[in-house]
Amino acid sequence: MDVLSGRIVLRPGDLDRSRRFCHDLLGLAVCREFGPPDDPGLMFFPGQGLLEVSGQVAGPPGHSVMIWIQVRGVHAGHARLAAAGVPIVREPVAEPWGLIEMQLEDTDGIRIVLVEVPAGHPLRRDPRPALPPGTTNRMPHDNALRRNAPVQRSPGMRSDEAFT
Repeated sequence: MDVLSGRIVLRPGDLDRSRRFCHDLLGLAVCREFGPPDDPGLMFFPGQGLLEVSGQVAGPPGHSVMIWIQVRGVHAGHARLAAAGVPIVREPVAEPWGLIEMQLEDTDGIRIVLVEVPAGHPLRRDPRPALPPGTTNRMPHDNALRRNAPVQRSPGMRSDEAFT
């Protein structure tokens, strides 16, 4: 089995209210609309993943689901969300692992963790050693593509200089 992609799917009690929360309050960009034009499902883009809000379900949601979203400016986001009446579960706190995290609840009580990676945190640095001079990509497929590509030489260049 090859995993090609994934997403979080929410089935809220009030679809319109959840769409407005994700778009208007969290500020998530709409990636795709689908379904009936008068009551569409929306796919949001929360960074390097997808959040789908579609359909409806009766009853309370489970509290075992949390959505983690990395943001810039978590303190400004906290002020804006609190002023808009969003239930803040925990104000921004610098965690022992170095991230600044806050927690809130969406309109169905789903916990959302907003995380800021401060400057100087290891997640902002690439711990790998520097690339050798003339190397532009670490990916193995890059070298394979380059081996099969036509050689681009400037006039007077020797064949052994093409990829150095």
